[in-house]
Amino acid sequence: MKLYADTADLNDLETLAAWGVLSGVTTNPTLLNKVEGEEEDIYRKVCGLVDGPVSAEVVAEARGEMVSEGRRLAAIHPNIVIKLPMGAESLAATNTLASEGIRVNMTLCFTAPQAILSASAGAAFVSPFLGRFDDIGQSGLTALKEIVEAFAMADYDTEVLAASIRHPIHVVEAARMGADIATIPPKVFYQMLQHPLTAAGIETFTADSQARGARGSTEVSR
Repeated sequence: MKLYADTADLNDLETLAAWGVLSGVTTNPTLLNKVEGEEEDIYRKVCGLVDGPVSAEVVAEARGEMVSEGRRLAAIHPNIVIKLPMGAESLAATNTLASEGIRVNMTLCFTAPQAILSASAGAAFVSPFLGRFDDIGQSGLTALKEIVEAFAMADYDTEVLAASIRHPIHVVEAARMGADIATIPPKVFYQMLQHPLTAAGIETFTADSQARGARGSTEVSR
């Protein structure tokens, strides 16, 4: 499963990109509003940090305006993918953009039927949301499983991009279910690094190394 970063923060992206684990980036208007600068400049900088698909979301609501905004965003950089919210207007816009070779990430997918419609319209990615299901007491992982299973039996080129990741368990379960991609907030990436036994092991090895060094220094002084 490929890992994307769900952020527009350039400092976090620079850090995560240096780990060598990122295959792409997803953004949305909320994430973009947290970053200083012009929209196009931010996207160019993001594309410069991560060599992979970078989802840029439109804010238009009518299909014609979605297409126009999608074309504008796609012209910023070859790696830009147009992010559209699931709906009838978005399906129509997806079909047009896909026919022009512009990749679309259909976001806010919550059901297998929505994902199937998106793939049939030509979306390159569908983004089932996990955490928002959990927020209302339902299982986002169950919905993700249904989408992955449906796509496995169909002839779609569309990739399943697990989104709204809230914790490392979501990442692990998305991988176990066969999602193609998980897009992960920086704070969850940092959580994935941590385990108390790892920290304890490093502390022990460091102490043992220092003790050995101290013994060596004593022996030399003799």
